[in-house]
Amino acid sequence: MGLESEINALQKEHDRLDGLIARELKHPGSDDLELTHMKREKLRLKDEIVGLSQQLHAEAG
Repeated sequence: MGLESEINALQKEHDRLDGLIARELKHPGSDDLELTHMKREKLRLKDEIVGLSQQLHAEAG
């Protein structure tokens, strides 16, 4: 899988998690532990996206 494809796949997963988090926050009594897990995973994905984007730009430039 090329870097661009991998970045796109990670971005889709990041966006999916963002939607899940937003929906969960609207519900009273949401599971704080699950929310924390989803937020950490979202941050991990973002870090990976940034790292791969930098690598892609370094290879292009």
